Amino acid sequence: MSVDRARVERLTRELLEAIGEDPDRPGLKQTPTRMGDLYAEFFAGVGEDPAAPLAHTISVARGPAPHTLPSGAVLLRDIRFRSVCEHHLLPFAGRAHIAYLPGEQVVGLGALVRVVEILATRPQVQERLGEQIADTIAEHLDTRGVLVVLDASHGCVTMRGGRQPEASTLTIAARGEYTDPIARAELIALIGAPSAGHA
Repeated sequence: MSVDRARVERLTRELLEAIGEDPDRPGLKQTPTRMGDLYAEFFAGVGEDPAAPLAHTISVARGPAPHTLPSGAVLLRDIRFRSVCEHHLLPFAGRAHIAYLPGEQVVGLGALVRVVEILATRPQVQERLGEQIADTIAEHLDTRGVLVVLDASHGCVTMRGGRQPEASTLTIAARGEYTDPIARAELIALIGAPSAGHA
């Protein structure tokens, strides 16, 4: 289901009028159109299947590198994401870190990024977003364990209420072998270690 841009534009005009503004004044004249475009981008994941990017897998035993069966986790760090909190429709943004223990099938790393993008581009709360990413990977990829760590800054915390501009929220979702705190401790340490790009 795609975003109804024309309806968003009409509702934006109404919203501007409701706060006492004139939607036809020069500074606001294009705002309804901009909001239609913005919402189409922010909510592009509504109705999209987050498991679709995981459909194309690569056989480890019969793939391009058959002698490199991973003995440990595949960890993809620092996936930048942004979403919209469903409570106040304010943005939250941060980084996702995904690890999984592969079985015989692995997936291209870009597919993991797409899972995050699809699930983030819909009205969300961070806690559910991490759980949905973990569930999607655990259910649709040959894996013995999944760990998803999200670290994000929320507009509803930084811009309103307590107004804490430095505050961030960390959530952890674990499946399979990574439900054991000892098993995931090494990964948590690796997520916090300097990356090759920051060495």
